Amino acid sequence: MNTGLQIYLVDDQPAILKALSRLLNSAGYAVQGFASASAFLASVDAQAEGCLILDLAMPEMSGLALQQALSERASLLPVIFLTGHGDIESGVRAMKLGAVDFLTKPVDAERLLTAVAHACASNRRARDTDQELGAIRQRLATLTPRETEVLDLIIEGLLNKQVAATLGAAEKTIKVHRARVMAKMEVRSLAALVRMVDRVRHS
Repeated sequence: MNTGLQIYLVDDQPAILKALSRLLNSAGYAVQGFASASAFLASVDAQAEGCLILDLAMPEMSGLALQQALSERASLLPVIFLTGHGDIESGVRAMKLGAVDFLTKPVDAERLLTAVAHACASNRRARDTDQELGAIRQRLATLTPRETEVLDLIIEGLLNKQVAATLGAAEKTIKVHRARVMAKMEVRSLAALVRMVDRVRHS
């Protein structure tokens, strides 16, 4: 059972919402359904956790438009498209925007549940990574401007005396700054510091 995991459904057909809700409820998921993309956006935080099952063709705002809106809000919510009007072009666009699956109606129950399980697992990993990166950014924000300068130079591989020469400071002073950087970043080795900063700057 997957009790506690939230699944959001967006489909303009009440019968589809009802059938999907019944299926997902029986698998232990908490389900919240919406008849339009605008209703979903008005009610659900873009940073919500769980999974979104989304119809492609809907009046007013299409599924692809909703997916784009979530992407612009840096949402980590995985999107599974479920549509009766799928085509290759739409499928490609959806996957390029990060959709985890593109299924057609009527969908096999087992296939849908498998896709939902994978999407929820993906969401957990993405949220864990986002939290880790957020913690690193918070540590970086505690560095003084001079400590940030020292950080940038030591991760380039410069020795303390080279950093001192570059910044016009005494080597002893650089050693103090370096120790403070390591302490604030909560690392014990230069290699760990390089990996940490690299993760943030390439995320």
